[in-house]
Amino acid sequence: MSFNPFNEAPEKSEKLFLDWKDIYPASYGKNDTDAFTKARVILMNGTEYEAVWFSHQFFRKCPDNNLRRQLEFVRKSEQCQQKKIACLKPKDESILETTIAYEQLAVELTAILAQREPDKDVKAAMDFALLEDFDHLYRYADLLDMERGIHAERLVNGYTEITPGRPTISHHRHPYDDVKKPVDFKKCAPITKLNVSIITAAEQQTMNYYMNQCAFYETDLGRRLYQEIAMVEEQHVTQYGSLMDVNEGMLECWLNHEYTECYLYYSCWKDETDKNIKRLWEQCLLQEITHLHIAAEALKTYGKKEWQQVIPDGNFPELLHFSPQPEYVREVLANTVQNTANREGYINVNEMSSDADFFKYQRLVNYNEKMEPAHEAIKCHIDSAGGDYRYEMSPNPIESLRDRRVDNTSLGRVKNA
Repeated sequence: MSFNPFNEAPEKSEKLFLDWKDIYPASYGKNDTDAFTKARVILMNGTEYEAVWFSHQFFRKCPDNNLRRQLEFVRKSEQCQQKKIACLKPKDESILETTIAYEQLAVELTAILAQREPDKDVKAAMDFALLEDFDHLYRYADLLDMERGIHAERLVNGYTEITPGRPTISHHRHPYDDVKKPVDFKKCAPITKLNVSIITAAEQQTMNYYMNQCAFYETDLGRRLYQEIAMVEEQHVTQYGSLMDVNEGMLECWLNHEYTECYLYYSCWKDETDKNIKRLWEQCLLQEITHLHIAAEALKTYGKKEWQQVIPDGNFPELLHFSPQPEYVREVLANTVQNTANREGYINVNEMSSDADFFKYQRLVNYNEKMEPAHEAIKCHIDSAGGDYRYEMSPNPIESLRDRRVDNTSLGRVKNA
């Protein structure tokens, strides 16, 4: 049965704000909570973060104080939601353990969205970044095993494989190649608009986490690894953000933000296995329906548009359902590991001109391969344990990535590797 949040009655405004007891929930247990529950927590934390910062940017460019008050009214509620969701993470979960959940979310979410995406350019963007997040999971998992003696396969509940993807050293490319063609949200499928909005917020959350956490990590190797992968995540946020419709007005963007949040909270509520967190998703959904109605009224008052002119069919399309995607990840790895970004598209490095910006940038940043942190982390693990750490359901689909005593630094980077 379809669900249309525009047809639901909004709650009373006093239910949008939380007292100090309600804003600080009981945290999940890091050892007994399902990995996909943790993924939903991170996803919705990032979604709320995106909502808050979009609202601030709109607020700073808005000349009407009455509209600014409406933005702040909703933003205060979004802040309450974000703070409550963020504190679901337990105090005893380390930075690195949380990072494994971040990268698992990136892998599984991207694979799920890519498979349902009808726009070939948007799907190509997701497939491309998927292999990089997949490789990041492997790098962080090896650091976790080496420094904490914890096998990440337990943290991911065996849902997600941990094995090399496109090597991290190959992820560094010229900034011009991260900018893609915007999608026309008025002409695309409803699921495309949702997919682009969801993945942009999720990757932005990962970028922000790594940008902040690298300075707090306790080892030099870990600090450098977070620093490097934060740079890659910035590229991902640029890539996905460039897909957003540049012709949408700010009021239209606000409505789409609230609709996306309603969609995600409803999906989380339907999917959740933890009864306490399920109640939280329901509470947030009811609050977001109120936010949506406020945004729709603002669109009508200040933009002279009805919500149907922005979202013609308010019924939710296919809901977001988390499930393991190892076969799809393996397929993308087998077929596109040698790809890199090339302006609006993607190309096998073997087909690139030798004077392409990608190679120029690689020579500038990676002139000394031994200084590259992600591969130094694997080398340290190999040196100490005689091989890397992996969790594989079968051998890596790329033959040159199967040797656990050698870390490949050429795939997707060196022509004819």
